[in-house]
Amino acid sequence: MTDVFPRREYAWYVVGILALANTSAFIDRQILGLLVGPVRRDLGISDTQMGILYGLAFALFYTLLGIPIARAADRGSRRTIIAIGIALWSVMTVLCGVAQTYDQLLLARLGVGVGEAALAAPAVSLLSDYFPAERRATALSVYSLGIYLGAGLANLVGGALLARLGADATVVWPVVGEIRSWQGAFVVVGLPGLVIAALLATVREPQRRETGTSDDTRGHSIGDIVRYLDANRRTFAYHNLGYAMFALVNFATAAWLPSHLVRTYGWTAARAGVTLGILTISIGVLGVIVGGRVADAMLVRGRTDAKLRVGIIAALANLVCGMAYTLAPTAALSVAALVPYNFFASFAFGAAVAAVQEITPNRMRAQIGALFVSAMTLIGLGLGPSVVGLLTDRVFGGDAALRYSLLAVTVVGLSGAAALLAAGLAPYRRSVANRSAWAGTATASETR
Repeated sequence: MTDVFPRREYAWYVVGILALANTSAFIDRQILGLLVGPVRRDLGISDTQMGILYGLAFALFYTLLGIPIARAADRGSRRTIIAIGIALWSVMTVLCGVAQTYDQLLLARLGVGVGEAALAAPAVSLLSDYFPAERRATALSVYSLGIYLGAGLANLVGGALLARLGADATVVWPVVGEIRSWQGAFVVVGLPGLVIAALLATVREPQRRETGTSDDTRGHSIGDIVRYLDANRRTFAYHNLGYAMFALVNFATAAWLPSHLVRTYGWTAARAGVTLGILTISIGVLGVIVGGRVADAMLVRGRTDAKLRVGIIAALANLVCGMAYTLAPTAALSVAALVPYNFFASFAFGAAVAAVQEITPNRMRAQIGALFVSAMTLIGLGLGPSVVGLLTDRVFGGDAALRYSLLAVTVVGLSGAAALLAAGLAPYRRSVANRSAWAGTATASETR
């Protein structure tokens, strides 16, 4: 098999298309965080129900379907799978905008989760065949920009719409009829995804690498994958759980930070959305780019565990920043602390994704990548927003105590993330050294 990668210009074009898809996914996923107030009011629900709607409802189906979709991606066309997923989640986001009851909105959110399950693992696997190892973390960091662009645009678009129309306004749409401004926000952010799905037709399926032979299309059996995971169980356990704890804090913050500014400092939802959107699009994007470059530079200098080290740095930095923004006595000080918080929240994400590809044989990448994404989603998105809602309702006892719920989740989550990633450094180095033994038709004994 040749080691010649696709032309650099085209490879970066593919990164751009998939980053755009990732942006769309996170806009559609996170727009709900800015709309907590009007959704709660119109549907008559609690913070606990809101946390389930934002996180657990989405995460369950995302996780359940992630593995079978990834197995199909390891054996077939990743491009086609991604395109179908984009079209599905876009339609389901539009349906969120016409929901009239909590149950209808819940079902639509489940559908968004089903569609988005087709993006992450297939996209990362596909991009890993476009770039050599020494440029992979940077490429995947740029792809991961979609997370922070999407989260930022969700706040900006939602904030601008609420500022223009007001949280209580109704608008009349053709065919749909009269809907609230929060419902209109779902329609506005959902429709562009259909255009992005069409753009996938310009993306070529790349030659798979490190598969033993260029015409190897069988993929590894489930037994091979189980043996590989068992042979590297400490590495995957520390990596996946460590970054899942990091994600728990990030998703909890994304879901409830606009409400924190509204409830603690008396801001409007529109002001919170615009402010947080600007921070995420600027500082958050900078963080993910710098983090990927730092991880690649450390690898070139011989730090084979670089992709875990950047996670430890980010977790410890945000432990401090998170305590600062939640306990700040004024809105100005809270926003000031959110500047470095946004930087380090995104700093390690590209490296986290690249790490899975670095220690996994090609024909297992989408499936093992899906296990990582499942852990991030089920623990991070499934638990993070829901735990904050439960703590606010049941432990701290009221809307005004939201800051303390965020503080508790931040301290526990980031301390756990740093400890787990530190424990995983040595096992990760061993897995990097042993991965090549699994190329093609490896056996479990070759990695022990």
